[in-house]
Amino acid sequence: MFNLGEFENLHQNIINISRAIIPLLSNTIVIGGTLGLTTTVNAQESLSVVYPPEEHQTTAEQIFIIGTSSPKTEVLINGQTIRRSPQGHFAPSFPLKLGENIFTLRGGNQEQTVTVTRISEQPTIPTGASFAENSLTPAEDIARLPGELICFGAVAPPNAQVSVRLRNRLVTLVSPPELVQLPANSAVLIDNNQPRTADISNYQGCTSFSRIGNLGVPKFKVSLNGKQVTQKGTGAIEIISPDTPEVIEVIADTGTARTGPSTDYSRLTPLPQGTRASVTGKEGAWLRLDYGAWIKAEETQTLSTNVPPRSLIRSITSRKLPTATEIILPLQVPVPVKIQQEDQKITLTLYNTTAQTDTIRLDDDSFIKRMDWQQVTPTEIAYTFHLKTAQQSGYDLRYEGTNLVLSLRHPPKLSSNSSLPLQGIRILLDPGHGGSESGTKGPTGYPEKEMNLVISKLLEKDLQQLGATVYLTRESDRDLSLKDRMTLIDNIKPDLAISIHYNALPDGGDAENTQGISTFWYHPQAHNFAVSLHNYLVTKLNRPDYGVFWNNLALTRPHTAPSILLELGFAINPWEYEWISDPQEQKRLSKVIAEGIVNYFD
Repeated sequence: MFNLGEFENLHQNIINISRAIIPLLSNTIVIGGTLGLTTTVNAQESLSVVYPPEEHQTTAEQIFIIGTSSPKTEVLINGQTIRRSPQGHFAPSFPLKLGENIFTLRGGNQEQTVTVTRISEQPTIPTGASFAENSLTPAEDIARLPGELICFGAVAPPNAQVSVRLRNRLVTLVSPPELVQLPANSAVLIDNNQPRTADISNYQGCTSFSRIGNLGVPKFKVSLNGKQVTQKGTGAIEIISPDTPEVIEVIADTGTARTGPSTDYSRLTPLPQGTRASVTGKEGAWLRLDYGAWIKAEETQTLSTNVPPRSLIRSITSRKLPTATEIILPLQVPVPVKIQQEDQKITLTLYNTTAQTDTIRLDDDSFIKRMDWQQVTPTEIAYTFHLKTAQQSGYDLRYEGTNLVLSLRHPPKLSSNSSLPLQGIRILLDPGHGGSESGTKGPTGYPEKEMNLVISKLLEKDLQQLGATVYLTRESDRDLSLKDRMTLIDNIKPDLAISIHYNALPDGGDAENTQGISTFWYHPQAHNFAVSLHNYLVTKLNRPDYGVFWNNLALTRPHTAPSILLELGFAINPWEYEWISDPQEQKRLSKVIAEGIVNYFD
């Protein structure tokens, strides 16, 4: 399933499956024992519930209950006979009312009770003249430039009069006639990706200030039926000078640039260590930089200057390495950058930079056909590298002093040996989860971390027999962070990186009827590989197709190699789980993945 450690904002309910408590039974069998890996699971003589965990809370409108029992015994939930797979597994879904929901499971002479509490996604609307708890915005300290809009918000009863006062400015807040609420990112995975009207009284209003300085904390007022209440906000507002800005430098290995001031916002091109920029806004722990991106303040340090970082650029050179071509761009100061990949070209954009360029040396190259450049705005330059092949194999971006170095990896040299078609190809396999991070679990409690390792070790041998050099991020059941896995990819720089997983669904999904293989990519250089391998697996294995997704996952984000994440089936689906946990099918799956990689290079 998805590894969400940093991803933060997508599928947290799935992770709950890995925390489920599974009864330890005296009668056990061994599943997935290939390569010396074993797991002790329910022998299906006892009624066992894997998900949801005890005292589970959710905002979903329905819940699935995953477990198993003897296939010979009828299982009922709240008196209703449920459908089960041939081996006795089940995963039916039930609607949830707000508040406590109790499900009683009976199988033979055994009984279990599952309690699920559905909580509302919306704040509780007060009945009198008051504000909903924690509804006043801005909720954190913010800083903006003179003339920028500053918007306020509050949740209060319908038909109330709401306003906010800041210094000597009074701003009336009004409730839009129809407020549209977007679904969570995970909604696309359960085919429920439609916006809906939010049933709350959300009052909004905006204004701007030209005076530089700290304006203090706004005071909100609500009036209803002759009563009024005043409440102080929680975020102070400051107007900062554009003439003497704060200047920061990125101190993290790579600065995570985003489209907005939280991890909910999308990622932009990471900023190499040493990048400098002016601060044009603040919100809580986040800084807005002069080219528009936001970054966490903890990834930066403030410099003892208020001169905005600006650079000229003149000559540009290149150098050839055995496996890459490097472009060296001498600058006066490290500036923010952006990378954009397209078919047969890659574009590097420099911000806060102006060209004084007359000469560029780029000799005939096995990978780069031509370089063009354009001064897009007075302080923004785009360099476009036209390539001799449509497939890109990875790139790296770093500062050496004030020189920006763009390293473009050459495609791997393919073997002419038909018996060893992957000879010379380096492949990194990442068995997802491990150690304390179990991932999802099948109806019997078979943990995803072990499924992933079984397939990865089988695949390692199959790839080696085809001539490939194979690396594993882990070879045993141990903890390994997302950052460590990504670092291994960046250090090894394989020709392909594949993270191996099995899938689950967030609450609200249909575990009983959802099956299929899915593949995830992030950088365009990985798209062709993702589609090719996905289609090959679905066709050759005759498995359901759950789709190919662009997705912001930690193990798809490395850009030094084409990196994808495979979800090889839904471990929570009773019928697909029987295929997943079959040792013979595991061997067949591994061989087909290896064949699919050969097919991609062919």
